[in-house]
Amino acid sequence: MFDISWSVKIGQYRLTMIDSVEIIRSVEKLSDTAVVTLPASCFNKALEVESKIKRSDKVTIELGYNNNLVSEFEGYLDRIATDDGSIRLHCEDALFLLKKQVADKQLVNPDITDILQYILTGTGFSLKCDYSFKYDKYIIKGETAYQVLKKIQEETKANIYLKGNELHVHPQYTQVFGEAVYSFQDNIESSDLEYKNADDRLFEVTVEGKGKDGKVVRETVGQKGGDSVTIKIDGVSDKATLRNLATEQLKVKSYTGYSGSFTGWLIPYCDAGYKIFL
Repeated sequence: MFDISWSVKIGQYRLTMIDSVEIIRSVEKLSDTAVVTLPASCFNKALEVESKIKRSDKVTIELGYNNNLVSEFEGYLDRIATDDGSIRLHCEDALFLLKKQVADKQLVNPDITDILQYILTGTGFSLKCDYSFKYDKYIIKGETAYQVLKKIQEETKANIYLKGNELHVHPQYTQVFGEAVYSFQDNIESSDLEYKNADDRLFEVTVEGKGKDGKVVRETVGQKGGDSVTIKIDGVSDKATLRNLATEQLKVKSYTGYSGSFTGWLIPYCDAGYKIFL
C-alpha cells in the first residue's frame, strides 16, 4: 500500500495544505515550472499568502510515497494568482534569475556560444554547449538574458535547459541523464503511444535563411512523398548552419520507435532527459 507524501517549502514557510501540485520538466522547454494550488480558505477563513511569501522566494518541492521523499522541483516563486476560488503559486527554476536586462550589444558573425557566454557573464551559471549555429549578426537591445535565451531556443530548435548551475545547449534528444523501465502490465496507468518504423515516416525538411543582401538561402534534407515542413529564419545565411538545423529536425521527425505519451506513477523515478525502456 502506497500513501502519497509531499513537502512544499516557499521562503521560510512549509505548506501544510495544498489542493494540487503540477510540475513540468522538459528538455524542450526553456525552464522547469511548477504550479502549487492552495484552497482560497480554511475553516471559512480566507488564506492570506501575499503577506507571507513574495516573488523570488526560494521554492522546493518533494514528492514520494510513505514518507520516502524525492526532490522534484527547485526554483523560485514567480507570481501569485488568485482566481477560480483558489490560490495558484507559479514557480520557475533558476532561469528565473536571468530575467534581468543585459547591456545592449551587437555581435557580428557570432556562434550561439558567443552570445550565450555574453549574457551569462556575472550570473554564476556556466555553459555546456555542443551545438553550433552561426548568425550573420545578432543584436541585443533592451532584452533580458531570459528573453535572449528564449529567442535562441525558438530559432535554433536546440534543447536548452539547466542542470544545477550549468546551462546545457545540445541538439535535440542527444543527452541521456538516466534510465527508467516501464511495463504496460506493471507501472503504466494509461498510454497514447504509437510505434512506427523510420521507413514509414517519410519526411522532408527545408530551412530557408536570408542574408544581408536579402537573398534567400535554402537547404533541404529528407525524402519526398510524405509530410514536409519549412522553417524560415532571418539573419542566417551560413549554408552549413541551415543544413545542420534541417538535419537535426529530420532526426526528430523521422525515427524508429514510439511517439506519444503515457501516464505512470512516482515509481520508478523519471526525469527529463531519461531514456525509457518499454
